Amino acid sequence: MSHFPDLAASPYQIIRELGHNRSGGRVTYLASDTRTQELVVLKQFQFARVDADWSGYKAYEREINVLRQLNHPGIPRYLDSFETPGGFCLVQEYKPAIALSASQSLTPQDVKRVAIELLEILVYLQDRFPPVIHRDIKPENILIGQPDESGHRSVYLVDFGFARIGQGEMTMSSAI
Repeated sequence: MSHFPDLAASPYQIIRELGHNRSGGRVTYLASDTRTQELVVLKQFQFARVDADWSGYKAYEREINVLRQLNHPGIPRYLDSFETPGGFCLVQEYKPAIALSASQSLTPQDVKRVAIELLEILVYLQDRFPPVIHRDIKPENILIGQPDESGHRSVYLVDFGFARIGQGEMTMSSAI
């Protein structure tokens, strides 16, 4: 018996778990779109749990609203979302990359390139009208691709669940 959620009503088939925040009710999977055979990232938000609250639902809504507006090669594209018996799933483009927090060997040149590409993504977000503020930049949310034939490693920013659109009043948690 599989420990993966039953997604029989959707066109996605789970391959393996990529990560989880079980206390927050979120699990991320690598999946295949059975219509196109393309790999996708499926982020499951579980709300039908005893310890669940509406903040998870708000994060889900916020992440979808933000991702629908973005079009940058360093941000995996929003593809789909759907309801499940216990919550919702968000589907994004899959990027073959590992988190910066994972043990990997980076040269000083690699570190410089990662910083520059991450800053380019942040400039894109800030130059939007209204601007998008990610609010959860950490090594787990920065993905580094494998080197291509020229040695270049792509950088991706993921997890827009805490993102905020606009420049309204900033709370202390936003500043931190």
